[in-house]
Amino acid sequence: MSTKPPADLSIVIVTFNRSQVLCETLTYLYSCQGFDEFDIEILIVDQTAEHAQSAQMKLETWEQNNQLRWIKLDEPHLSRAMNIGLVEASSNLILYVDDDIIPQPDLLLQHINTHRAKPDLSVVIGQVLQPGQSAVDIDYQTKFGKLKKDLDFPFNSTRGRFIENAIACNMSLKREDALAQGGFDEQFIPPVAARFETEFAKRLVARRHQIWFEPKASIKHLASPAGGTRALGSHLNSAQGFYGFGDYYYALRHGQGVDLFLYCLKRFFREVRTRYHQRHPWAIPVKWLGELRAFRQAKKAVQQPAKLLSQRSKQS
Repeated sequence: MSTKPPADLSIVIVTFNRSQVLCETLTYLYSCQGFDEFDIEILIVDQTAEHAQSAQMKLETWEQNNQLRWIKLDEPHLSRAMNIGLVEASSNLILYVDDDIIPQPDLLLQHINTHRAKPDLSVVIGQVLQPGQSAVDIDYQTKFGKLKKDLDFPFNSTRGRFIENAIACNMSLKREDALAQGGFDEQFIPPVAARFETEFAKRLVARRHQIWFEPKASIKHLASPAGGTRALGSHLNSAQGFYGFGDYYYALRHGQGVDLFLYCLKRFFREVRTRYHQRHPWAIPVKWLGELRAFRQAKKAVQQPAKLLSQRSKQS
């Protein structure tokens, strides 16, 4: 753990095979309002084996100038990388952002000020505008059932409210609360780790922690087609189980009875009800094979204790 004096805010960026867009994201963050006003550190948790030369030089220069801390990992594992950022951050307030975003100029101030205005919050989720999306005034009505509650929450909404879900590309949290709950579950298969932040949110809420959606803390998510969770290609025509593992694992961890059965059954058929599969029906059996593998792997994984930081410390 770092011995650096606590910062006002630690920004953690987990990156994988994105050189140029990572440097662009950092440039945006350095120009955000409040960056010079507050003591802000940036931690790069880097899962990239080799960067493009220009990006490598920029990152080295920023590191030498103490503008960032650069933590390099030997292999990609998203939830583990998130935990490393959680442990290594020097501030009790951590902002996780993706490596392919364009932040609004006041992003950092909005996260800091929201936590100060609402000191009981454990997590603040900011607005996320995916490619082609705009901010919309949505009167969202949550669905019934523990698994579905806020699962389809529209993160491009303009209405602030308490929620029971999370999206890790624009999420600030209190480090002490996250550590007390064991951080992020490292059972999620890398590098996809679908639903890992939802699983984290459900654990927090179950222990009466509060999560607030703040639309003023906004980013544009570029959803870069290369690198990140898209580095392995498309899930639409893959028989690999890691694409669906996280969703089934989340359901098995937190669901039960009819709620769990219907959730898994609907996913199995929903995954092939796409335009792609209408045009490529021969891919349906392949996709279903991947779903069966995902469920079997998740069922096996859930029989073991969650891989949390608290469990790891007990074993060491």
